[in-house]
Amino acid sequence: MLVADALLRRQAGDAGRKLVGFSRDAMAAMRAHAWPGNVREMENRVRRAVVMAEGTRITAADLELASSVGGAHRGLRELRAGLERETIRSALRRNRGNIARTASELGISRPTLYGLLDKLGIDRR
Repeated sequence: MLVADALLRRQAGDAGRKLVGFSRDAMAAMRAHAWPGNVREMENRVRRAVVMAEGTRITAADLELASSVGGAHRGLRELRAGLERETIRSALRRNRGNIARTASELGISRPTLYGLLDKLGIDRR
């Protein structure tokens, strides 16, 4: 997947991340995905994955694509993290990045929100 590799190199460079490539499950998931948004969708997924990746390789979970390696179903932990990530991002947008208001809306303390932001790799801006 030459396009994906080129996008990864560019996005990782822009973000200052040292990523060596895609995992097997990510490659399989990208091949299986229909890409209805074409290259723009791929670019957006790779950009988010560069930020979210915990290791040196982008995984199918980082791309938010179902892995065809080991089954197409995501585990409960992945689903929960994805739901938490989207809920927090939406609340941050609604509150224009204000941490105190976001934490209050979510019914959690500010330290808990900071911990979730770090754990889920969410930009505080």
